[in-house]
Amino acid sequence: MDLGLKDRVYIVTGATRGLGNATARSLAADGAKVIITGRDEKSVEEAAAELGGGVVGLAADNADPSAAQRLVDTARERFGRLDGILISVGGPAPGFLADNTDDQWQTAFETVFLGAVRLARTAAAALGEGGAIGFVLSGSVHEPIAGLTISNGLRPGLAGFAKSLADELGPRGIRVVGVLPARIDTDRVRELDALSGDAEAARTANEARIPLRRYGTPEEFGRTAAFLLSPAASYLTGIMVPVDGGFRHGF
Repeated sequence: MDLGLKDRVYIVTGATRGLGNATARSLAADGAKVIITGRDEKSVEEAAAELGGGVVGLAADNADPSAAQRLVDTARERFGRLDGILISVGGPAPGFLADNTDDQWQTAFETVFLGAVRLARTAAAALGEGGAIGFVLSGSVHEPIAGLTISNGLRPGLAGFAKSLADELGPRGIRVVGVLPARIDTDRVRELDALSGDAEAARTANEARIPLRRYGTPEEFGRTAAFLLSPAASYLTGIMVPVDGGFRHGF
C-alpha cells in the first residue's frame, strides 16, 4: 500500500528514541522528509544520522516557547514545505497523589500540555489542506493508570484539546488525531515496570491482561502513527487510536 508519503515533510518531536523515533523511521522509510527533535544536541545528531538521508535533527525542548516556530521555519528552509507534525514527549514523573510535587506538576504541564498546545497551534498556522497533526497520548485518556497521577491529569485534557482542534481545522482540510499507546516495549515502560520492585513479574502480569499476550514493539506503534499522518488516512480526524494489543476492553 502506497501511503503517499514520498517527499512530504513532517516534524516529529521527542524522536531520539522510543515511539517518536519509531515513527520518524517509518515516515522516512516511505520517502518522507523528517525534522526530528530531542533536548540533547548530541543525541539528536546521532539519531538523525542513524535514520539516514532526508532526516534533519534539531535540539529543541517542547517547553521552550521559541521551539515551535523554529521547527516550522527549519522545515520550510530545508525542505520548502510542511505537511504534518507528530507531537511526542517523554512521560511525566510517576507517582501517586502524595508523591508528586508542585514542581513536577508544573514541569509536566509546560512540556506535556502547554508545549504540545503551542506546537499544534504553530503547525496549524503553517499547514495547508491535507496537513495532519498527531498527538502521542496514552491509554490514560480513557482510564486512569495507577501510579501515573500527573499523566492521568494531563493526557485527557490534551485529548480534549485535540478533539476541539479537529473541529476547528477540519474546514481547512487539516486532520487531527491522537495515538494512544499502552504497554509498548520502550525504555519508559521498562522503567515503569521496574518501579514495582520486580520488573519481570510486572511485565508478566501486564501481558496476561493483553489479549495478544505480549507488549507491542515501537515499530508497530511507528507504522500506525505514520499511517495516521499520511494521505492514506485522509478521512480520519478527531479520533483517538489505541495501539495496545486489545488492552482497552471498551468500545
